[in-house]
Amino acid sequence: MNNNQHQLKQLPKKELKWSTLIWLIVLIAGLFISINVTNAHISVLLAPDNFGQFMDVLIQMCKPDWSYAHVIWPYLIETIKMAILGTVIGSIIAFIYSFLIARNIVKNKAVTGVLRFIMNIIRTIPDLLLGALFVAVVGIGPVAGVLALSVFTFGVVVKLFYEAIETIDYGPIEALTASGASKLQIIHFAVLPQVMTYFVSYVLYAFEINVRASTILGYIGAGGIGLYLQQTLQLFQYNRTGTILIVIIVVVVIIDYISSASREALTK
Repeated sequence: MNNNQHQLKQLPKKELKWSTLIWLIVLIAGLFISINVTNAHISVLLAPDNFGQFMDVLIQMCKPDWSYAHVIWPYLIETIKMAILGTVIGSIIAFIYSFLIARNIVKNKAVTGVLRFIMNIIRTIPDLLLGALFVAVVGIGPVAGVLALSVFTFGVVVKLFYEAIETIDYGPIEALTASGASKLQIIHFAVLPQVMTYFVSYVLYAFEINVRASTILGYIGAGGIGLYLQQTLQLFQYNRTGTILIVIIVVVVIIDYISSASREALTK
């Protein structure tokens, strides 16, 4: 018997808990009930007419019209600009707000409780609804997209960042407090050195999400390349739709790789 087999035999055996089994049954039952209530049967997709239409669209999209590429680039750049602006504006607001709701910074529970309640309300609004609301307020265009992404970024970054602030080492804060330092000095010298790496990482993570979200926001009129994606679908120009999708996929993959590599370098 080799060492690996001996180590496997020494592993503790865990029995399946009844609670786990009950939850598994509930999930399976919920799946079948949901299928029956919504009538979302896989057979609908695999029906000869529907599946044939799906394959026709897919085949046309796999033959991209590259002559259309010169029209795409300006709107792709606009989409990236929307993501950058939305990320920067939302992150700046989230940075300040996080210190106001961190209970190891602000000791007044009433203040932090009210501000956290506001934060939770903002976080419940999906990005598409935000985009639709701002399109109704400021009209069709990239401004609506930037505003929607700013609010969405705020909801993502503030949640992660204030939790990071609350898990810092409290020793430097106590030392500066005992020496009579002001609140701003405590934040500058004791808190920021411990959390800035996390903040930059969260901002990059939000930027990754915003690049993908900005393409969808354009579909509802909030500017960017999504607007042209919608037009090609409505006009049944699936070869141009394929061109747009390929360009979006390549750009998103490149940005995700750069952002992920940057976040990994920060955590080392």
